[in-house]
Amino acid sequence: MCRIYRHCKVMRILWFSFSALFIASCLPQQAEPPQDFFNKLSELCGNSYAGKVISSDPQDADWAKETLIMHVRDCSDSEIKIPLHVGENRSRTWIVTLKDNRLTLKHDHRHEDGKPDAVTMYGGTTNDLGTHARQAFPVDQFSKDMFVREGLDVSVANTWFITLDDEKTFTYALSRPNRDFRAQFDLTKPVDTPPPVWGHE
Repeated sequence: MCRIYRHCKVMRILWFSFSALFIASCLPQQAEPPQDFFNKLSELCGNSYAGKVISSDPQDADWAKETLIMHVRDCSDSEIKIPLHVGENRSRTWIVTLKDNRLTLKHDHRHEDGKPDAVTMYGGTTNDLGTHARQAFPVDQFSKDMFVREGLDVSVANTWFITLDDEKTFTYALSRPNRDFRAQFDLTKPVDTPPPVWGHE
């Protein structure tokens, strides 16, 4: 009788384990954090959103006076371009790229005539999976070399962050010793699309 009981108990355990595995295999699988983050950002494509500086660093006083508008303009399976307007200034574009399950953030800076700025295409690539809502971009070597060449040595310690908070806010941040910049955009209220950024007519 004990043998039969033990046999039935083992069979029940195996049955429940098999059922749990079967149910789990039928559930939709969530993408890895970098891919899921990229997908969520892609869902904003075509829309523009207003934002403002939410940090209190005195270095950002000029930006804090302006209305910021981000335009999620061009999206493909591997790249998203997001022009950033700071008041009337249309010189900046954020570029987020997905490759080999890693994300790269670059900053494309242009002059009003469309020519690249001396400090442009700087940024970094994620060095871990991050989360589905937040990704960190430590400065890369290309950017460090450029910063030193252009006399911007303090920027060699930069880390940029992008956070997507429950489809309600988009937060862009820059952090380094003695520097804390954060700008937040309201994703619940799309705004009129601004003119193209300089050099991207």
